[in-house]
Amino acid sequence: MGLSPAGSAPRAGPSEVIEADVLVIGTGIAGAIAALTAADGGLDVVVIDRSLDPEQSNTSWAQGGIIYTGAHDSPELLARDIMAAGGGICHPPAVRRVAETGPRLVQEILVDRLGVEFDRTATGEFDVTEEAAHATPRIIHSRDQTGVAIARGLNKALETHRRIRLFRGTTAIDLLTLNHHSTNPLDIYEPITCVGVYAYVQAERRVRRFLGCRTVLASGGLGQLYLHTTNPRGARGDGVAMAYRAGARLLNLEYVQFHPTALYHETAPRFLISESLRGEGARLVRRDGSSFMEQYDPRGSLAPRDVVARAIHEELLSTEEPCVWLDISHKPADWIRDRFPGIHQRCLQYGIDITREPLPVVPAAHYSCGGVAVDLEGRTTLRNLYAVGEVACTGLHGANRLASTSLLEALVFGHAAGQDVIAQLEKGAAEPKPDIRPWVEETGAVDPALILQDWLTIKYTMWNYVGLVRTEVRLLRAKEILRELQQEIETFYARARLDDELIGLRNGVQAALAVLYAALENRISRGCHYRAD
Repeated sequence: MGLSPAGSAPRAGPSEVIEADVLVIGTGIAGAIAALTAADGGLDVVVIDRSLDPEQSNTSWAQGGIIYTGAHDSPELLARDIMAAGGGICHPPAVRRVAETGPRLVQEILVDRLGVEFDRTATGEFDVTEEAAHATPRIIHSRDQTGVAIARGLNKALETHRRIRLFRGTTAIDLLTLNHHSTNPLDIYEPITCVGVYAYVQAERRVRRFLGCRTVLASGGLGQLYLHTTNPRGARGDGVAMAYRAGARLLNLEYVQFHPTALYHETAPRFLISESLRGEGARLVRRDGSSFMEQYDPRGSLAPRDVVARAIHEELLSTEEPCVWLDISHKPADWIRDRFPGIHQRCLQYGIDITREPLPVVPAAHYSCGGVAVDLEGRTTLRNLYAVGEVACTGLHGANRLASTSLLEALVFGHAAGQDVIAQLEKGAAEPKPDIRPWVEETGAVDPALILQDWLTIKYTMWNYVGLVRTEVRLLRAKEILRELQQEIETFYARARLDDELIGLRNGVQAALAVLYAALENRISRGCHYRAD
């Protein structure tokens, strides 16, 4: 079964239909805020999450902090910093929206409503710190585990809200559209309208139809397309792939941000080493302890992420070292252990004491600045479909994301989408529920070794050819490899019994191709997208 512009052909058999006013796909900060906002407004909300673990999201894995406001800060100054990092292509209305409303929503929603405990000074004020490319200290945090603190507050609110039904262990397969999945043949003449998703309920091993008057896509990022990434296992581009097949517009997908500092160790996953370390004075050094960043940028170790990542890449090529080192050992040991307890403990697991020695680091795929194109209310180019968070592209980040803006963007636009859904459903008459064709289950077996090998092909291809430094020759080689691989995956997908891994593989290769096509079409080096040719 080949790809269809509107998604996979359905496969039938009995499957229960679950309906709600609003369907939200994802439980990170963006999806959770959209769901809570809509539910607080009186709407019935269904939320699905592919993971059983509520902390398996990029939100939970965020370490450094979230933008608030500093002593000498202003919306204009924050907007200027965002625009400077974005390489000249940030969307000004999105920047203004975040700069003007973001700090207020941090206070009203995260602090006042959810009770997230950010670190405070001895006098009770927020402990505000600085990060790379910010003109002033404006980042608040919860030690080095800010995302965990936020996610726990959000998940508690989701689980206890009387208007929210939460389905964990449920993997979205394809967006449902009237013109492709409706049993009414006349619906082919309708504009492409999203009415929900097919989703695989892992514990039941079957597919259900989840229908919503409005659908909010908040499925997260795509770092797992790369060999080295700081993202959790679920960040495999599912939302980008589903939106592509449904016909939504995608934007700026070539701008994949590589975090310059992930822990390098033979037996360790590429654990994120927060930019806050550099904000607090850590220096990037060579094996002999000499600093090198000043040779690449006058801001040194506090240069923007894309500059630092490529500088490290150049150092690795010129020195033939497997990594560089990040040194904060000149700071008091007790202060390090208190400020960065998570990083300190994780490094100790691998025999590295950051209070006494530098830690080895390499760049890793970290954040997708592009995604499904949306307006300032989170609306996509498909009727009744919203996208928020990392899967979406508001244009805020342009070609390169400023540190600690991702959580703030997700908060601002998750809230905006929730409010817009309320407004749309309040002013409109109740929409008729479409009759959506049920799923047809297949029974073919899939060899796990096949899935593993195909994932390795995607990861190595993206890392080597669509990574930090790109050329037309490399991108064309990647296109040849990935298109052939996609055909093979679609062939056995059409006959196989579904599981989460197979769904992810199919989405992964599609998302990889979407990033590749964007990189191939853009010949201008800017921000995260660097064309050596």
